[in-house]
Amino acid sequence: FTYYDCDTWLSSLQGFCFGKAGEILTMKLRLMAFKAMMRQELGWYDSHKNSVGALTTIATEAIENIRTVASLTREQKFESLYQENLIVPYKNSQKKAHVYGITFSFSQAMIYFAYAGCFRFGAWLIEEGIMTFENVFLVISAVLYGAMAVGEANSFTPNYAKAKISASHLMFLINREPAIDNCSQEGETPDHFDGNVRFQGVRFNYPSRPDLAVLQGLELKVQKGQTLALVGSSGCGKSTTIQLLERFYDPLQGTVMLDNSDAKKLNIHWLRAQMGIVSQEPVLFDCSLAENIAYGDNTRKVTMEEIQSAAKAANIHSFIDDLPQKYDTQAGDKGTQLSGGQKQRIAIARAILRNPKVLLLDEATSALDTESERVVQDALDVARQGRTCIVVAHRLSTIQNADLIAVFQKGVVVEQGTHQQLLSQRGVYYSLVTTQLGHGRN
Repeated sequence: FTYYDCDTWLSSLQGFCFGKAGEILTMKLRLMAFKAMMRQELGWYDSHKNSVGALTTIATEAIENIRTVASLTREQKFESLYQENLIVPYKNSQKKAHVYGITFSFSQAMIYFAYAGCFRFGAWLIEEGIMTFENVFLVISAVLYGAMAVGEANSFTPNYAKAKISASHLMFLINREPAIDNCSQEGETPDHFDGNVRFQGVRFNYPSRPDLAVLQGLELKVQKGQTLALVGSSGCGKSTTIQLLERFYDPLQGTVMLDNSDAKKLNIHWLRAQMGIVSQEPVLFDCSLAENIAYGDNTRKVTMEEIQSAAKAANIHSFIDDLPQKYDTQAGDKGTQLSGGQKQRIAIARAILRNPKVLLLDEATSALDTESERVVQDALDVARQGRTCIVVAHRLSTIQNADLIAVFQKGVVVEQGTHQQLLSQRGVYYSLVTTQLGHGRN
């Protein structure tokens, strides 16, 4: 019995060590997979197979937009959508369940057959005087433990197959070399950058839509300190231009130049640190307002004085200062505690804190009401002082004072000049302006 006790203790220790090792290994694999995902270029996420699953998408969409869902009384619609997407996984699981059941029953049968066979044969050996009871007990114990181990191992056979497939996908992700490595430390880091930007013969298609040409030989140039406005109909390549400048994607042909350096040869972190972006739908994180603003500069520890200074420049300090918790107020998931104009001004403060050489404004005021637009526009006017600024504009009234306006059409620039110069040409820009003025009067 001493041997039995020792064996039991060792088995327990083995189980604990196995479980602990599995826990550590799982945590490390998850971390490695997440790091690998964060390294991938943005084109990788455009593929449906690399995005979140259908069930997760439906559930997330319904929960995040629960107010809209409730106001439209579409709860049952989302329930039915979720149920429909459960059918395929359910059928797949149902097929696998038969295999699991047969495998499990076979593994359990092996254990009990081993019990019966060992006891019967052991009894015969004792009866014939071939072995003593103690020896038979030791042999039976060894056989039973062995049979239990084999049975348990066999019961996991289907899981081994699934684990092999999952491990293959995981290792493929970990070992995949992204086209643009977001965590790369390689590339040039110039000591000085003035803020000159140039697109030379740039052609580009999105990886998810390789047959649809977005930019077709784009030629564009903006000098240090100038404000360049990009206008045109939806889908003509305006926002794509900004994404190429941020190097979220690389052009298929042509080059994007910053001063005299090809963007591809620059260190990715250095390049993006030179730019601040404010988009139509600014993303705020579920943390304090101070942290959200401080995210603008991760190269150093930002002081509260700097955060407040950026907030003042963005016309948001007085609002924050009136809150009970002031800068410690939580923004909520995706900034749900703030209005659209307030979120925009937080995003502007974040961009100002970065002190970028190039400020990118991607339809930053198009989703706001007139009053909010005026306040945000005042903040943007302050933010772009002394910087190169590229503005994607929907409301043409906001870019009349731009140094240069580029009119996009089918992926190329068809007109360039100041507001007055383009109006005098009575071309595409003139048509866009008169169309908007007509809608405004209506």
